[in-house]
Amino acid sequence: MRLSRPLLDACTAAFAAVMPLAQPADAALSAFFRSHPKIGQRDRGLIADSVYAALRRRRLLERVAGAASPRRAALATWAVLLGVNLREIEPWLRGDEAEWLAAAKRDAHAPQPLEIETELPDWVIGRLRARMDEGALLELAKGLLLAAPLDLRVNLVKSSREAALERLARDGLEPAATPYSPEGVRLAGRPPINRHPLFLEGAVEIQDEGSQLLCHLLAPKRGEMVVDFCAGAGGKTLALGALMRSTGRLYAFDISPKRLAGLKPRLARSGLSNVHPQRIEGANDARVKRLAGKIDRVLVDAPCSGLGTLRRNPDMKWRQTPRDVAELVEKQKSLLAAAARLVKPGGRLVYATCSILEEENRVIAESFLADHPQFALQSAAEVLKKERIELDTGPYLELWPHRHGTDGFFGAVFGRAT
Repeated sequence: MRLSRPLLDACTAAFAAVMPLAQPADAALSAFFRSHPKIGQRDRGLIADSVYAALRRRRLLERVAGAASPRRAALATWAVLLGVNLREIEPWLRGDEAEWLAAAKRDAHAPQPLEIETELPDWVIGRLRARMDEGALLELAKGLLLAAPLDLRVNLVKSSREAALERLARDGLEPAATPYSPEGVRLAGRPPINRHPLFLEGAVEIQDEGSQLLCHLLAPKRGEMVVDFCAGAGGKTLALGALMRSTGRLYAFDISPKRLAGLKPRLARSGLSNVHPQRIEGANDARVKRLAGKIDRVLVDAPCSGLGTLRRNPDMKWRQTPRDVAELVEKQKSLLAAAARLVKPGGRLVYATCSILEEENRVIAESFLADHPQFALQSAAEVLKKERIELDTGPYLELWPHRHGTDGFFGAVFGRAT
């Protein structure tokens, strides 16, 4: 790392902008960089790495550095988390900062209690301890502390995985096939893939392997009527459309025009002609009601706490509260019940989250089954096996970063009786 006083000043300003967590960290950091256009690309990378390291290990920083100012938080991040030698930053230190940093570095190497090792809020630790022992909790926590790899999904309408792997390797990007998803590619490092011809041509999309597997749980067929009930910016929508080979009709519903606007350029690149984005007012929108009992397959990728995505969104754990989760649970129940009305006899409904909390996952699935006797749980492992994917996590699909190398995901498959 090439350090300098201006870089320290810029990093301090970034910490002041992001660390209050008044908005998502990625949005706050993007806004910071837009307002500081003179910061170079390399320095932006170091600033982003510093911010995300501090968010991942916030509890450790607070333990060894106290309630630090943005400047001291940045210095402690460099010295304690990023391994910067104190001699490298000594010229810019003031007052007792050298002694304070040396003590923080020493304290960080001492054994830490469970809450510091896991870097999770106490309320999350409590919920996870109800279903796993301390060893399993620490394994999961360490997986969530790692930076996520860069996963791509090959758009089979435009390319094959073999061709994409060959092209990426030829361009020096070190690709490898993902272990489970048949369309997945994992890249070493974090190259600027959004500038690569394969991305610009729509032959690949950025999508975590776990998210790809959820689309295989729905397993839409050519010519079917399919609904992505909470489409957002459409990552799963595009994967589903490609699995359908651009045939049939795929509705992408969402209440947010901003999120659906994010789908438009991706859809244009994809070459898919079967995707129909539609903004809806809510679960009782007239456009939803008209499709009741007519849809072959429905995906409910429900709004959730996002605690399975901490590898890429570490601020989520500090921004969510038990009250937020309780409100989300009610929304999840409501969305799943509304989406179920669309499924025709013999059809399939998939409920998915990127959460690691039971109350957002199994509890929702079991409650739905109790209230909807016309639906039965189908084995996620059996569904994936028919898709030629050998992955058995039990009756539900439960993905974990430390076991599967994906974000934390949950998926439940429900079949409606004929």
